[in-house]
Amino acid sequence: MQMKPQIMESEATVELVPQILRPKKILVPLDFSATSKKAFQYALRFAEQFGCEIVLLHVVEPVEAIAGTPLAVDIFAQPEEDTTAAKADLACLAASSRNHPNSFTSAVRTGHAPNEITKAAKEMDVDLIVIATHGYTSWRHLCIGSTAERVVRTAPCPVLVVREKEHEFV
Repeated sequence: MQMKPQIMESEATVELVPQILRPKKILVPLDFSATSKKAFQYALRFAEQFGCEIVLLHVVEPVEAIAGTPLAVDIFAQPEEDTTAAKADLACLAASSRNHPNSFTSAVRTGHAPNEITKAAKEMDVDLIVIATHGYTSWRHLCIGSTAERVVRTAPCPVLVVREKEHEFV
């Protein structure tokens, strides 16, 4: 007589399952690239599945000198115009998805994108972050860095990273 192995799960693990599978609020950081819009489509599908709210976030990063310090005076920078344009773009993106029965909120922040995304996730008490990565490698990754990678390392919640070149699941 052959016995099948049984997997015993602790009560703590079983109690976590509903929380993992039932997000109430999803944060979607957007830079308005095609890949970030693909991440938004993933978030829409999650929101449809679980009936949760979507928070759209755009971070306006200040212009910095090569050494990494902010410029004392930047006569060309117009952060108010960038913020206003980003708010309008977020509103258009949310409006284009009104056929989905989800609620949308949006926010625009100024600062270092990975830090602002992580702070927003904590402050807004989100359950999931859906973020795009452009998949840069080698020297380009070293020069540009990876916002998605930094968010994954510091986020207070699970992060779904949507790659530029991947199989279509949505």
